[in-house]
Amino acid sequence: MGMEGFHIANGPTADYGGSLTFSVILTCIMAASGGLIFGYDIGISGGVSSMLSFIEKFFPSVLRKMIMHGPQTSVYCLYDSQRLTAFTSSLYIAGLFASLVASKLSKKIGRQAIMLLGGIFFFLGAVLNAAAVDLSMLIIGRMFMGFGVGFTNQSTPVYLAEVSPPRWRGTFSSGFQFFLSLGNLLANVVNFEANHIKKWGWRLSLGLAAAPSLIIVFGSLFITDTPSSLVLRGKVDDAKTALLRVRGPDADTDGELKEVIKSVEEAKQNEAGAFRRIMRREYRPHLVMAVAIPLFFQLTGVIVMAFFSPILFRTVGFGSNAALIGAVILGAVNLVATSCSSFTLDRLGRRPLFFIGGVIMVICQAAIAWIMGAQLGSAGAKQMSHGYSVAVVVLVCGHAAGFGMSWGPLNWLIPSEIFPVEVRSAGNGISAAVGLFCTFIQTQFFLSMLCKFKYGIFAYYAGWIVVMTAFIALFLPETKGVPLESMNLVWGRHWYWKKFIKERKDLLIQAP
Repeated sequence: MGMEGFHIANGPTADYGGSLTFSVILTCIMAASGGLIFGYDIGISGGVSSMLSFIEKFFPSVLRKMIMHGPQTSVYCLYDSQRLTAFTSSLYIAGLFASLVASKLSKKIGRQAIMLLGGIFFFLGAVLNAAAVDLSMLIIGRMFMGFGVGFTNQSTPVYLAEVSPPRWRGTFSSGFQFFLSLGNLLANVVNFEANHIKKWGWRLSLGLAAAPSLIIVFGSLFITDTPSSLVLRGKVDDAKTALLRVRGPDADTDGELKEVIKSVEEAKQNEAGAFRRIMRREYRPHLVMAVAIPLFFQLTGVIVMAFFSPILFRTVGFGSNAALIGAVILGAVNLVATSCSSFTLDRLGRRPLFFIGGVIMVICQAAIAWIMGAQLGSAGAKQMSHGYSVAVVVLVCGHAAGFGMSWGPLNWLIPSEIFPVEVRSAGNGISAAVGLFCTFIQTQFFLSMLCKFKYGIFAYYAGWIVVMTAFIALFLPETKGVPLESMNLVWGRHWYWKKFIKERKDLLIQAP
């Protein structure tokens, strides 16, 4: 449900004018580049995990299983190693902690500074990973990178939502997912080339993570902090300067600034700890979405398919190089789908894209389960024919396309735009923490689940996509084009959530 049927007198739905300035475009692009480091890590870790030189150095037990693989050995279980999954998942347990810390620090030092810290931590982790001589050093480097991911995942989506003009918020906020997809694609290309360097190619793949981290570090130095963050820290003059910079001279920056100040003042009147405040009844819909959106995002199965796509492609019969080429194609499909969604988020709206993407993903996951069950069987000792192996790659790409146009960008957009300013940092901190915790669980146990569930793992994810699509249909209102300061009214008119929301009746004028 959108904003049809009412308007707000002298309120935040008023058009404050201003053009789509070069400054706001550049600012949002630089901020959205924070997605590069997360995307690069998603792509790089799965590809490196399939490189023989990397496995030989750090995970010899996995290499022995691959060498001794015979007709009695299930292909589903070749890579089942808790030490191997710990390499991937250690980043996300560190990221979980960092995202919660970032939500508190953000109120004190601002969104811009948090992004800068995230880039620095990720850079340090990349250097440690490239120089690793044992598994302990490798995991310490991964944890530094986790701090970087936790900081940027918490701050960047909020930054984009607070800086973007309301009518372009979906497009600009989806930039985070675009750069995430771009980072993933670049990582897969690097993995493919590095795989030809037999002894130390994995060091090149891991070390080049420093490049996207430097982009976010230097980008953070040249962008302004958000008006809301500046007002929250008492820097009203700086907030006005920031608004002039991103909205242009033709905009009613005084009017918009007054609305931002009003929102911040209201937030401070009954200020309690943000995490305690978000537990109150009137914030129930926000808290539910802060947990449900990132949880369902993980249950699409796309994260583990992105992390472990080279391993998945090797499981269905491809060689090392072919598996890495498949991962490159997968990354390219996801990038194209995400790019297309950037132009439809503010036209079609959020809910239609959730539905379209959900249908596509369910069909692809169910088809993958059927093909792998018929071709590999439960024992996983059969050989899959080449044609069916190609079909699995096509279906995985189809799943990535459905995800890229829906849950990919919307996972970052929805939590960034639905929270009132007084709980925005806490809400996004919870959302980022839930996402990172679920990523930790998924990456730590996916290979074991693949070994135990076999082809049924894909039917498992398909079932969850049906559940989450139904949840969106029932409980998520349409937020397309709604200014952040007016979002409370959308929840106040929802059939279920309205009983938790106290509508601001003094601002609400029913249309005739």
